[in-house]
Formats: sequence, structure tokens, C-alpha cells
Amino acid sequence: MRTKAIWVGEPERTHSELADRLTFVGHATTLIRLGETTILTDPFLRRGVGPLRRHAPAPDREALHPTDLVVVSHLHRDHLDLPSLRRLGRHTTVVVPRGAGPLASRATKGEVIELSLGDSTSVAEVTVSAVPALHDNRRDRWGGAEADPVGYVLESNRRRVYFAGDTDLYPEMSDLQPLDLALLPVWGWGSSIGEGHLDPARAAVALQRLRPRLAVPIHWGTFYPLGLKRLRPEPLKDPPHVFERLAERAAPDVVVRVLAPGESLDLEEADR
Repeated sequence: MRTKAIWVGEPERTHSELADRLTFVGHATTLIRLGETTILTDPFLRRGVGPLRRHAPAPDREALHPTDLVVVSHLHRDHLDLPSLRRLGRHTTVVVPRGAGPLASRATKGEVIELSLGDSTSVAEVTVSAVPALHDNRRDRWGGAEADPVGYVLESNRRRVYFAGDTDLYPEMSDLQPLDLALLPVWGWGSSIGEGHLDPARAAVALQRLRPRLAVPIHWGTFYPLGLKRLRPEPLKDPPHVFERLAERAAPDVVVRVLAPGESLDLEEADR
């Protein structure tokens, strides 16, 4: 039997207390509660990797358990982090792009489901659909495992959420409508970004195509190369606010909410 999505150490919640909720954990990691199902996106829960260091609050480990579902968008180490997957329980289902299953299976005791573009699966009360993403398909620059990246649409009986993972603009974005919430990357982890990513300007164009009711910028303000903060602190704080300003002109009917890493949003209150 699947564990219910309640916070550790708290009494079981009533239906009214299980309001849909979003927490921006940091980078591409968000914690989404849709009804009684708890979802983690691209979990990276450590202090850093290689030369990158976390410049945001450490994740609340208790608040992340139990997790019903993890979705992983692509193979890069800041998105498919094996040590982070090892922290999750055996009741957690991990959904990955086709070809990433053997790698994820090294780290999780739960079920691993591979999805190709266009595939869907159901976990607890949520339908997970793999949608396009334009990004590098390798694990490392020098080779290793390969799997085509994807984004995901997560759909409950009352909400459709788009998690973009890492992607550049693609024409089919408008096909994802209707959407209640879009989680859009607006930067990365350095002083510049390369191909296969959205910066604030391209994320505003994506918003024009997606037309969600609500958008929250992610993939910013969390990891940064050691020592670079003193020289170039702007990329750690500016991208979501630049995106917010551009979005006002590009898609004025879309509500944009900027959450700092660690902050949460009651999605039902945001609907009002």
C-alpha cells in the first residue's frame, strides 16, 4: 500500500488541509503536493557537486518524506543526483527518460519507470506525461550514458502542472495548454548559460506560448561556483525578477510568483 502524503511527525491531515502546494526547494528541485500525492522534481538535496556550492537554505529533509513520486528530466548530475535519490524511501516511484532507468536503479529502492516522449503513466492520483525538451542528452561532456531529455506535465483531478526541466524554446510548447502552473527555468548555476537553457527573455517567450494561469521561475539562486559570488553576485538573485518584468509585457494575463529557495506557495490561495 502506498504511503499517504503527510509530513513526518504531524497528525494525519484532513482533505481540506491537503491543499495543493508548491515549495521551491532550489535549483530544479521543487516539492509539489497535488491532493494526497507528493512529488519531487529533479531532486538535488546535497550541499554541492564538484566546484558548485549551495547558496540557499539546505532542504528540510523531514518535509521531503514521504515522497510518492520523483520525476527526473535528464541525465546531468545537477538533475539526476544519485546520492539524493538514495535518501528517498522504497515507496517512492521514480520516473525518468527512456534509457536513464539503469542509472537511477543504482540509487533507489523504489520502482523506476522509463518514459519516452509522448508516453504517460499514473502514480497514486497523478498522471505523468513526458513532453519535449531541447537539451543535451549526455550524462557528462565526455560521454557516458545517454538519454533524450524530457519535460513533464503532471495532472491531478483538479490541476495541470508543467515542469520544464532544462530546455530551450521549442515550437510545440503551445500544445501543452491548458495549464494551471508552469515551473520555468530562468537561469542556471554560473555567470552565463549556454544552449539548451532558458534565460529570462526566452522564458518570457515560453510564457507567451504556454499561457498558464500561474508561473513560478526556478533553476536560479541555488548553486554557484566556489568563490564566484564575490565577483559576480547578480546571477544568484536577478534572473527571476528580470523574468517577472519581461513577463508583464509578454504575457500580462499570467500571474508570476517569485519564490526564493525554501519558500512555499498555497496553490489554492494563488487561484483566488
